[in-house]
Amino acid sequence: MILLHLALPVFMSSLTHLIVDFTRDTDLDNWSIQDDVVMGGRSDSDFRLNDEGHFVFSGKVSLENNGGFAQVRYHPAEKVNIGKATHLVMRVKGDGKDYQLRIKEDLDTRHTYIRDVSTSGEWEEMRVALADFHAVYHGKDVDAPNFDFRELAEVGFLIGNKRAETFKLMVDWVGLD
Repeated sequence: MILLHLALPVFMSSLTHLIVDFTRDTDLDNWSIQDDVVMGGRSDSDFRLNDEGHFVFSGKVSLENNGGFAQVRYHPAEKVNIGKATHLVMRVKGDGKDYQLRIKEDLDTRHTYIRDVSTSGEWEEMRVALADFHAVYHGKDVDAPNFDFRELAEVGFLIGNKRAETFKLMVDWVGLD
């Protein structure tokens, strides 16, 4: 897992595109959960906005019944034009656990592009090169080039560390730079 701390803070005003900036009034209709229950597992997760207006993805990963992951996904109403952006950037506060960042260029593709990150337990700004996201399908690598597209149709977070555990990831904003 890779922990990406920025040496200098990313200022939201310098972003190429702000995908989502959470406040207490953010509409969460385009967010959804996909836990391992779709394959018979027993993990359970949820998302909400806390009193400070941060997005909170939390729950419990279970290994029972061949389970082992929890995921939250965002589908913007329209695809996000990446333009000349080269990095996915975000401000998050994890629980010291490892997470997968997940992106898709099209909802009709079966595979997803992933990048592993580690959280520190503190608020941090992460900057992850889009070209470092590689294709997977059902947890297995796909013979496809790394992400090199001009649009985003999905952004998500997944936890699946091959152990039963509770988790909590807070997100302030996500954008492109």
